[in-house]
Amino acid sequence: MGLIGRRKNKKYSYKPRHFEYDGEGSPFSIGHKFDQYRTTVGENTGIKGKFRTAWADLRQSSDRKTNLRLLAIIAILVLIFLFIIDFDLSIFYA
Repeated sequence: MGLIGRRKNKKYSYKPRHFEYDGEGSPFSIGHKFDQYRTTVGENTGIKGKFRTAWADLRQSSDRKTNLRLLAIIAILVLIFLFIIDFDLSIFYA
Protein backbone atom coordinates (compact mmCIF):
# COMPACT_ATOMS: atom_id res chain seq x y z
CA MET A 1 0.00 0.00 0.00
CA GLY A 2 2.84 2.38 0.81
CA LEU A 3 4.72 1.69 -2.40
CA ILE A 4 1.76 2.05 -4.74
CA GLY A 5 0.44 5.32 -3.36
CA ARG A 6 -1.98 6.73 -0.89
CA ARG A 7 -5.68 6.17 -1.12
CA LYS A 8 -7.70 9.36 -1.58
CA ASN A 9 -10.71 10.04 0.59
CA LYS A 10 -14.08 9.86 -1.09
CA LYS A 11 -15.93 13.13 -1.50
CA TYR A 12 -19.66 13.47 -1.22
CA SER A 13 -21.32 15.84 -3.64
CA TYR A 14 -24.98 16.53 -3.11
CA LYS A 15 -26.97 17.67 -6.12
CA PRO A 16 -30.63 18.31 -5.35
CA ARG A 17 -33.14 17.19 -7.92
CA HIS A 18 -35.58 20.14 -7.84
CA PHE A 19 -33.37 23.13 -7.14
CA GLU A 20 -31.78 25.50 -9.60
CA TYR A 21 -29.09 27.80 -8.34
CA ASP A 22 -27.75 30.53 -10.62
CA GLY A 23 -25.02 31.90 -8.32
CA GLU A 24 -21.39 30.94 -7.87
CA GLY A 25 -20.60 27.49 -6.53
CA SER A 26 -22.96 25.19 -4.75
CA PRO A 27 -24.97 26.43 -1.78
CA PHE A 28 -24.63 22.92 -0.34
CA SER A 29 -20.83 22.80 -0.33
CA ILE A 30 -19.27 22.25 3.06
CA GLY A 31 -16.30 24.46 3.80
CA HIS A 32 -14.84 26.20 6.81
CA LYS A 33 -15.64 29.84 7.30
CA PHE A 34 -12.03 31.08 7.21
CA ASP A 35 -10.49 28.73 4.62
CA GLN A 36 -10.26 31.49 2.04
CA TYR A 37 -8.01 33.55 4.33
CA ARG A 38 -5.62 30.76 5.37
CA THR A 39 -2.43 30.03 3.50
CA THR A 40 -1.89 26.59 5.05
CA VAL A 41 -5.20 25.18 3.78
CA GLY A 42 -5.21 23.71 0.34
CA GLU A 43 -3.23 21.17 -1.58
CA ASN A 44 -1.38 18.62 0.52
CA THR A 45 2.29 19.28 -0.30
CA GLY A 46 3.89 17.02 2.31
CA ILE A 47 5.39 17.85 5.67
CA LYS A 48 8.20 20.02 4.27
CA GLY A 49 5.75 22.12 2.27
CA LYS A 50 3.45 22.48 5.27
CA PHE A 51 6.30 23.73 7.45
CA ARG A 52 7.43 26.11 4.72
CA THR A 53 3.97 27.66 4.28
CA ALA A 54 3.41 27.84 8.06
CA TRP A 55 6.79 29.56 8.55
CA ALA A 56 6.05 32.05 5.75
CA ASP A 57 2.64 32.77 7.27
CA LEU A 58 4.21 33.32 10.70
CA ARG A 59 6.83 35.71 9.32
CA GLN A 60 4.26 37.58 7.24
CA SER A 61 1.70 38.19 9.97
CA SER A 62 3.93 38.64 13.01
CA ASP A 63 2.94 41.40 15.39
CA ARG A 64 5.51 42.87 17.77
CA LYS A 65 2.98 43.75 20.49
CA THR A 66 1.57 40.24 20.48
CA ASN A 67 5.03 38.69 20.72
CA LEU A 68 6.01 40.92 23.66
CA ARG A 69 2.74 40.18 25.45
CA LEU A 70 3.26 36.45 24.94
CA LEU A 71 6.81 36.63 26.30
CA ALA A 72 5.61 38.59 29.35
CA ILE A 73 2.88 36.03 30.08
CA ILE A 74 5.33 33.15 29.75
CA ALA A 75 7.83 34.89 32.09
CA ILE A 76 5.14 35.52 34.71
CA LEU A 77 3.96 31.90 34.54
CA VAL A 78 7.53 30.63 34.91
CA LEU A 79 8.08 32.84 37.97
CA ILE A 80 4.80 31.64 39.50
CA PHE A 81 5.86 28.04 38.88
CA LEU A 82 9.26 28.65 40.47
CA PHE A 83 7.54 30.24 43.48
CA ILE A 84 5.17 27.27 43.84
CA ILE A 85 8.00 24.72 43.82
CA ASP A 86 9.93 26.93 46.27
CA PHE A 87 12.93 27.45 44.01
CA ASP A 88 15.72 29.51 45.53
CA LEU A 89 16.40 32.48 43.22
CA SER A 90 19.40 33.62 45.29
CA ILE A 91 21.72 31.39 43.24
CA PHE A 92 21.53 33.98 40.44
CA TYR A 93 22.83 36.79 42.66
CA ALA A 94 26.39 37.19 43.97
